[in-house]
Amino acid sequence: MDFILHPDSNLSKLLAMLLAILIFVGVMALILFLTNLPKRMPSWGVAVMFLLPSVALVCFGLLYPTIVTFRDSFYGRDGNEAVGFANYVKIFSEPQFVQVLINTILWTVLVPLCSTAIGLLYAVLVDRTRFEKLAKSLIFLPMAISMVGASIIWKFVYDQRVGLLSAAYTGLAHLFGNKTVSAPQWLMSSPLNTFLLIFVMIWIEAGYAMTVLSAAIKAIPDDLTEAARLDGVDARQQFFYVTVPMIRPSIVVVLTTVAMAGLKAFDVVRTMTAGNYGTSVIANEFYTQSFQYQNTGLGAALAVIMFIVVIPLIVFNVHQMRKSQDVR
Repeated sequence: MDFILHPDSNLSKLLAMLLAILIFVGVMALILFLTNLPKRMPSWGVAVMFLLPSVALVCFGLLYPTIVTFRDSFYGRDGNEAVGFANYVKIFSEPQFVQVLINTILWTVLVPLCSTAIGLLYAVLVDRTRFEKLAKSLIFLPMAISMVGASIIWKFVYDQRVGLLSAAYTGLAHLFGNKTVSAPQWLMSSPLNTFLLIFVMIWIEAGYAMTVLSAAIKAIPDDLTEAARLDGVDARQQFFYVTVPMIRPSIVVVLTTVAMAGLKAFDVVRTMTAGNYGTSVIANEFYTQSFQYQNTGLGAALAVIMFIVVIPLIVFNVHQMRKSQDVR
């Protein structure tokens, strides 16, 4: 059984995967067989039969790792020596980790605010225009690219020698008479590099915000907008006093959803800077401490902090989604 629990070759990995598939098929076949037994089985018994595998998977894949992570956060590097709250004290006191927390706050605040603002502006400007589909497709296109792919694209843009940003920078400098200036190392210049990475995330998430908010704007009753026009409301007043209040639940959902994406930002940071030059965030630092430095206790503490911070966002997001459904 060791080759299943700890596969060390391609063949053992393939066998472990096939065994897992067979176990799943066997469990589902057993459930279907038992539910087709004589009707003496009560309805709650059938419900338990179907829910039991899902509950077991949730406990094994979510609840158990959460408990283990909380436990490991109170242990040292090797996981054997209990250190109490030392890992948490280190995170909130040492300058390296304080910078990580500050960067994470910047990601969590700037990404949702800027993405939502850009998405809302774009949704309003291109709503019911002649080239609406084409315009929305262009801004939604980054959502079709993986985070890693988008990061590689922008890494070339920020390249000091051949990047588009460097070319624009030197071109403007030459235009104003400075012929000797050279572009800086964009991804090595702190804190500018953090904002450049955040811009990549905004570029990706603006398409999601635009799509959701555009659908919310189209759902506003036409008679409401017509009544506002008859009352002499101009375009600016209609936007602030009619459109925004009507789509407020959608705006809140977009803000909280993108905030969670910003809080868990990993791909962009890992691909473009690997967290170097003062750009690391909690998710990247968790990976670095756990897998590069083998400091499982500190990595677990970082994961716990992220877990605690994201819970209020999730609860608030679910509450707003239910509230918007009740309104509809």
